[in-house]
Amino acid sequence: MFLLIVVLLVFKQTNINTQRKASIIEVMKRIRFFSVLMFTGLVMAALLFFPGCQIKNGKDSVAENKFPDYTGSVSCRECHERFYELWASSHHGLAMQPITNTFLQNEITPQIEEIFLEGKYYQAMVQDTFLIVKERGHEKLKNYQATWALGGKNVYYFLTPITKGRLQVLPLAYDLNDSMWYNNPESAIRHFSNEMLDEAISWKDHLYTFNTTCYSCHVSQLSTNFDLNTLSYNTLWEEAGINCETCHGPSSEHIRVCKEAGEGNVPEDLKIIITKTFTHDQHNSFCASCHAKMRPLTSSYPPGETFFNHFDLITLEDPDFYPDGRDLGENYTHTTWLQSKCVQSGRLDCIHCHTSSGRYRFKTGNPNFACMPCHQDKVDNVSKHSFHLVESEGSLCISCHMPKTEFGRMIRSDHSMRPPMPAATLKFKSPNACNICHKDKDARWSDQFVREWRKRDYQKEVLYQGELIAEARQEKWEKVEIMLKYLDERIFNEVFSTSMIRLLSRYDSEKKWPALLRAINHPSPLVRSSAANGLLGNFTIESKKALLKAAHDEYRLVRLGAAASLSSFPRNLFSPEEQRILNTLFTEYEESLVTRPDDWGSHYNLGNYFYYQGNFQEAILSFETANRLYPEAFEPLINSSIAYAMLGNSVKAEKNLRKAIIINPDNEASHLNLGLLLAELGRLDEAENSLRTAFEANPESATAAYNLSILTAKKDIREAIKWSKKASELNPEDSKYGYTYAFYLLENKDKTGAIKELRKTLYDQPDYSDAIFFLGNIYEESGEIQKTLELYNNSLKQPGLSEEVKYQLNLKIEQISNN
Repeated sequence: MFLLIVVLLVFKQTNINTQRKASIIEVMKRIRFFSVLMFTGLVMAALLFFPGCQIKNGKDSVAENKFPDYTGSVSCRECHERFYELWASSHHGLAMQPITNTFLQNEITPQIEEIFLEGKYYQAMVQDTFLIVKERGHEKLKNYQATWALGGKNVYYFLTPITKGRLQVLPLAYDLNDSMWYNNPESAIRHFSNEMLDEAISWKDHLYTFNTTCYSCHVSQLSTNFDLNTLSYNTLWEEAGINCETCHGPSSEHIRVCKEAGEGNVPEDLKIIITKTFTHDQHNSFCASCHAKMRPLTSSYPPGETFFNHFDLITLEDPDFYPDGRDLGENYTHTTWLQSKCVQSGRLDCIHCHTSSGRYRFKTGNPNFACMPCHQDKVDNVSKHSFHLVESEGSLCISCHMPKTEFGRMIRSDHSMRPPMPAATLKFKSPNACNICHKDKDARWSDQFVREWRKRDYQKEVLYQGELIAEARQEKWEKVEIMLKYLDERIFNEVFSTSMIRLLSRYDSEKKWPALLRAINHPSPLVRSSAANGLLGNFTIESKKALLKAAHDEYRLVRLGAAASLSSFPRNLFSPEEQRILNTLFTEYEESLVTRPDDWGSHYNLGNYFYYQGNFQEAILSFETANRLYPEAFEPLINSSIAYAMLGNSVKAEKNLRKAIIINPDNEASHLNLGLLLAELGRLDEAENSLRTAFEANPESATAAYNLSILTAKKDIREAIKWSKKASELNPEDSKYGYTYAFYLLENKDKTGAIKELRKTLYDQPDYSDAIFFLGNIYEESGEIQKTLELYNNSLKQPGLSEEVKYQLNLKIEQISNN
């Protein structure tokens, strides 16, 4: 999900008496094109199951001396034969393998019938020792040779070389569990719980390009070698699969010192990474470098380093997760893993249950020993704890706490390790362990049993937190006080806290700032970084101080979050010493943004950064690069149009907005920005039509309603009243909406209604100076001097007033008192 670009039309009254007497034409002159790019987080490129590379003649693409310190897994075999054999046959070792005659004979069966997709027919066929996928359409035939196979646990995906060095995932994949070929893009359709629709992505889309999503999760020692000028790859890797050196580092020095030491002698320094000495965090971080839905911050991940120095993690702000924290089925393990209380205890890592080659340690013997020694009492009395017979499937700990779900024909285990929550199924449609097994029953049946078995309502906390996440996703802020309270009291775990902070970026109110300023000191770097990012647009001294402190955080992720928000501050607010700090910080930030030069999202984010720096020309270049990399993306077009408008190029601004609308006709931001631009150009009828389309696209858009009230005021004051009222109802937190509603009520000679609305506005924001003077003028013109003085004197007591406003209030009091 990409971040919505919010736009505002400025309509600020500094002298209400003068403004009231102005004609609507003069009011319209005050309209200006002003857009705020929401940069509370970075656009995430979708991470698929497979990363990517290029082939040359069907062999590993290894350049001479490209990886001189790496010797390959074969070099480990002489001394580590047993481990080599375990690795070579593992899913890690075979994460990617060439298509050979042996593979074709042992791993797949022929495809009998063609599969229809995207208007053409496809069939996988074996010809001699080659796997060919035939494409038939409009009496034209085309053959694609599959050169590499990915996976092997549940599914095989197949890669074929296409233009500019790209390896593309073919549209047909092979289901190993059912021994059948299937339509891969169709299998990846998300079935969101909130009725949001999804559709299959074309198999030729860049999201299915192996090169664009590879961070050494299927090959070892990768170099993508992407040429931004030609948009082409010359991707190289040392070895297909995840080799020994991926975990242990380059081994050339290790081999040298061991040979020099002689047989039977162990060198004091083995010159290699020893994973046995890893902490729990080091083990978890290393596995998460592939088993997570994340965004890379650096170009490579050295074994042993902490996850949040090299990656950001996607959490429940993304609809690929249910509001209660379950994943949609793709098993982005690290996000669910961090929700586990076992993991939160700091006493558990991946290697407890899995070997370094990925095998499950407890496949033989008693599987429940995986939960030892922490839960020995439950393992010893498993029938009493599970309410299932000892010999049944339901007596296995993982059956209830790590149930298997399927998505895209991939079967995976939930790693949150939470107990069954059928109530969450009823509320959020997320899967639960009871009904995964008891398919003939419904969630109400299951919920009744777990409530009888466990008198403590263990589901309550997750249900309530999930409800808050769901409401924040829908931008329903009735419970925002509770959301902020939960953040302050740290009731949420780090995943829920991060999710809530990221979702609060859509909450346009100053009420959130205190909670975010406190969250920036949270123990979790994930939460700290999200809070730092969330402070974008808060230019207070407190925010500046907190962000500068975060700029020195030990975790790169937190520093980059601080950089994102500090980049929007005016540079003249910083001392020379602070400027030096910022220069270092922004250098790190810029390097992070271009970690993936082939990813359009990287250049989009870089464009946002330049925009906030006031460098609109560089911003445009970055946005246009993003659009060149992925012409289907409309976000760079919208933001480049804003930058063009800031440079006074309204022709290019309009052209790009109309391109964005062609790509996504239902996008609110495109129509909203176009409406504001057309209004600024004086094309008011066109502007009104665009704003109405924006409101139709999002009937919850207070911004569209507000601007429609201004545009319709000249023709029909009642229409302006309707729209300004709608804006105020949709976003009562924004006082200018209520203020504008009152203004048009008074224009329509409804003084009582205007006074009522202004009082309501000042009740919510008593230091809103425009409303103070507006209401004071109404009282004064009505001869209600005492009410005027009372209003001004009470307003002087408000702590949020500026010195200038206080001066104006005292001046008004003096003028009224002397008359």
